[in-house]
Amino acid sequence: MNRIFYRKLIASSLAMIMFFSLFAGINKAEAETALDVNASGAILVDADTGMILYEKNSETALGIASMTKMMTEYLLLEAVKEGKVKWDQEYAVSPALSKMSHDNSLSNVFLRVEAKYKVEDLYAAMAIESANAATLAIAEIVGGSEAKFVEMMNQKAAELGLEKYKFVNSTGLNNRDMLKHFPEVVGDPDEENIMSAKDVAILASRLLHDFPEVLETSSIPEKIFAKGTEDEFVMDNWNWMLEGYEEIADKYPNYQQFVYDGLDGLKTGSTPFAGYNFTGTAIRDGQRFISVVMNTGSQTERFRETRKILDFAFNNFKREEIIPKHDQVKGKKTLPVIKGKEDQVKVYTKDAVNMVVKNGEKDNFKTTLTLDKKKVNKQGELTAPIKKGDKVGTLTIQPKEAGNLAFLTKEGQITVDVIAAEDVEKANWFVLMMRGIGGFFGDLWGGISSTVKGWF
Repeated sequence: MNRIFYRKLIASSLAMIMFFSLFAGINKAEAETALDVNASGAILVDADTGMILYEKNSETALGIASMTKMMTEYLLLEAVKEGKVKWDQEYAVSPALSKMSHDNSLSNVFLRVEAKYKVEDLYAAMAIESANAATLAIAEIVGGSEAKFVEMMNQKAAELGLEKYKFVNSTGLNNRDMLKHFPEVVGDPDEENIMSAKDVAILASRLLHDFPEVLETSSIPEKIFAKGTEDEFVMDNWNWMLEGYEEIADKYPNYQQFVYDGLDGLKTGSTPFAGYNFTGTAIRDGQRFISVVMNTGSQTERFRETRKILDFAFNNFKREEIIPKHDQVKGKKTLPVIKGKEDQVKVYTKDAVNMVVKNGEKDNFKTTLTLDKKKVNKQGELTAPIKKGDKVGTLTIQPKEAGNLAFLTKEGQITVDVIAAEDVEKANWFVLMMRGIGGFFGDLWGGISSTVKGWF
């Protein structure tokens, strides 16, 4: 979309929005029990564990627009990590791509025909300005062609465990906008990329975990592209919630109402089909949350709804220590041992368990111990020798009430290893023999006693 048009429109309407917002506060007590998000799809997750804290229509595939570029970023960062692409590698611009970069109806930085641009600069243009021609250049660099790159996108989506998605291009544009500049597209002429809010959150979560350096770029509010050349272009991040916008308040005074403490990413997107979307992430006191809103009604509404979700997260949830390190499992402080100098061994948790819980609900959880079937026999006994620190099972955290904790992936759960708290040496052959003899005569005497008792 044309950034200049948006700025003029927003500058004329924000004053009225700010006036009415003074009277549109949300009662805190109500916010603690319910969250009404004005979006077709939305989700809130704990970034560390992937625990879902709120969701609305999160499994329905919707248009994602330029949030698509998170997948393009993932594949580029992966290629760089694997040494297939270098940051200082240069790319020569084709006439078609240059023409597209000058399409003022699309978000872009200007690229000259046959000029060479470094990968790191094209990446910054994609992440900050959401530049579409620069994104297509990256797709060609990584995949060899747009079509091959789209194939890679869908393959990576399956690999990451996404379920409701379809990628037809690297940018998030509608294919009709691509066809204005390129004769061939993947899929139908009017198709766009789609994903569910849950899948968008999975992608964002993996991007943050696998390539945390993505935040170094996504958090930049303003940067100059091709500085000192005839292509010099001031890139302004479409994410108006970034703290850095405070530093350029004189230039964008009305944007300050959206600035959010601790927010440093991640990606916006908008098309007529997708509406206005935003994947946000913020961190405070070491706690990071990820939020997704899809198909909101306006450029500003996506940020207001994101603020609503993140306020709900930071006001109502905090990380608590549910189980301390070296905590003994209730009812299972020891496990039986066979063939050892001792017939039992103390066990405890390897680490502390910290998890995000709603305020006042720290004690509303129970634990379930699952012993490692490879370490115990059918009677639940361990076999000596046992070394201190050997894993014997896992402890899983679950709500005391009916139901389970919800996570982004099927494998998601809060667990901690349970380990041996001490060594148990294997008994020598003589002790084992005597135990065997004792056991034999014990069983024999038990059988005789039972028989005699049966006579009377």
